[in-house]
Amino acid sequence: QADVVTLALAYDIDEIADTKSNLPHMLPSPEKFSSRMRSMGIGDGSRIVVYDAAGIYSAARVWWTFRVMGVEDVTVLNGGLPKWKREGLPLESGEPRLRSARHFTSRRNADLVRDVFDMKALIKDRSAEIVDARSAERFSGRAQEPRAGLRSGHIPGAHNLPYARLLRQDGTLKSPAQIEALFSEAGVDLSKPVVTSCGSGITASVLALALAEIGHRRTAVYDGSWSEWGADQSLPIETG
Repeated sequence: QADVVTLALAYDIDEIADTKSNLPHMLPSPEKFSSRMRSMGIGDGSRIVVYDAAGIYSAARVWWTFRVMGVEDVTVLNGGLPKWKREGLPLESGEPRLRSARHFTSRRNADLVRDVFDMKALIKDRSAEIVDARSAERFSGRAQEPRAGLRSGHIPGAHNLPYARLLRQDGTLKSPAQIEALFSEAGVDLSKPVVTSCGSGITASVLALALAEIGHRRTAVYDGSWSEWGADQSLPIETG
């Protein structure tokens, strides 16, 4: 019987990250990830269920990170803690119970992550669809970016699907048919590979989670997202 471990309260996306990078919560090295998982008591063969306090938000980033690190048996609790509370399900308070260290092995799945060099190649060869999860105002360049020093606009050739459109009012993912229709309406050709982007790689992971729900389990996330692209004056952007 595999362990079931809920992680959100103990998982810090800003610490289990590449803290040497000047970009927010970039992927950690496999070695650092393995070390943190072992100390949290998460071992090879554990079944991972991720939730967050927003519904579906940072949990998707944690889900994607586990998958990049080679873990396939990882799921997101649909609707997260808010839905759990609404349904009157049991809760605990206080410090999490300490678990003994377990052996954990990271095997980085490079198919699920893209860097700035990959993205520069993509805008030339158009071998994959780029989908941006930011709001329409930020994507078009009509709204200023919340992070200082970033240009306004989007990666050339990208499509826009604000992540919140994939969620119902109760914070759960919409149905597979609705998800597929939303990507189609955004102009995304789902017969091609998809790379998702956003402000800092969190809501891009919500898009990746939604795509996994309709069978696109090999969707990649541009880890640096607009925090990287928008800051580099040498990189092309589009507006409108």
